Amino acid sequence: MKVSQFKDYSDLPLFLNAELVAKVLGVSPSSGYELMHETDFPVLKVGSRMVVPKEKFIQWVETHTQGGSQ
Repeated sequence: MKVSQFKDYSDLPLFLNAELVAKVLGVSPSSGYELMHETDFPVLKVGSRMVVPKEKFIQWVETHTQGGSQ
């Protein structure tokens, strides 16, 4: 597993692309792209571009963290 370079959510920009999602989660870029195509992942499509709003990403992480409400 790769180590995330981010120490706090406040370090994140308002919108994350697949590469940044992967870096935050400490996974490979291909895993970041795959995740963004999951039906329950909070993606915003802007033309052909896919981004994730920071707040929705944080909510998704909290929901999918073991012990969180599902």
